[in-house]
Amino acid sequence: MSVFNPNDTTFVTRTIHVAHSPDSDDAFMFYALAEGKVDTGGLTYVHELQDIETLNQRALRGELEVTAVSIHAYAYLTDRYALLPHGASMGDGYGPRLVACDPLERADVRGRRVAIPGPLTSAFLALRLYEPNFVPVPTPFDEIEDAVAQGEVDLGLLIHEGQLTYGDRGLHLVADMGAWWLEETGLPLPLGGNVVRKDLGASITREISRHLRASIAYGLEHRAGALDHAMQYARGLERSRADTFVGMYVNDWTLDYGQRGREAVRRFLQKGHEAGLIPKTVRVEFIDD
Repeated sequence: MSVFNPNDTTFVTRTIHVAHSPDSDDAFMFYALAEGKVDTGGLTYVHELQDIETLNQRALRGELEVTAVSIHAYAYLTDRYALLPHGASMGDGYGPRLVACDPLERADVRGRRVAIPGPLTSAFLALRLYEPNFVPVPTPFDEIEDAVAQGEVDLGLLIHEGQLTYGDRGLHLVADMGAWWLEETGLPLPLGGNVVRKDLGASITREISRHLRASIAYGLEHRAGALDHAMQYARGLERSRADTFVGMYVNDWTLDYGQRGREAVRRFLQKGHEAGLIPKTVRVEFIDD
């Protein structure tokens, strides 16, 4: 179904495709929207679940109206997408973890083969800022622990639940990107966010923003039900551990970046540009409710 948006000169769809990763934190965030707990008025949301690097690539092609993306990927999306103020995944003193089979120091990373979850992930950009001289080996995020344990790579950069489970495999922490970034800048590490396609028009994008905030707030206020939903995507984590992981990445930062969170996004992308890792200065644009 399509309707006329009085703010635009084109027709816009009322069916909104929204995509996110099949992970417990994203599932928690979108629980209320997926289960009809939020009054969405005339908008109908169709949910799609894929890993974050796939979503980054799909966003580059403009395929989705609303999608989770890596903040690193956003640097290449500004012509078509704006950041929604709700839905951030921020590592406040913690984040992607660089692990190895043996205890290693920062200097030991140079020249080594490192399994990464994708070239547009924020984890990869953070690692390149931490140590630029290594050989990246793109690997599905849920296969990185195995790749390290089996000796296919020297180190692995873990996102999602692997940040809590690497010790179970006997792997050693080399560096925590979020802890390092906080020490460097005094800011949280911006990992992921939700973007909306700007061609939907101001009225629709503001409506989508309100619905997403309502979904996050509902999950935080009805934690048990939201966690029940999220456990479908917890990859074998027992409930208390899944709850810990969700709490790391769905919290007050997720409800709204705030000024400090917005500054963290700008600083992260600016540092990437200054290091020659992002080709141009990024003008960060947020949708205002």
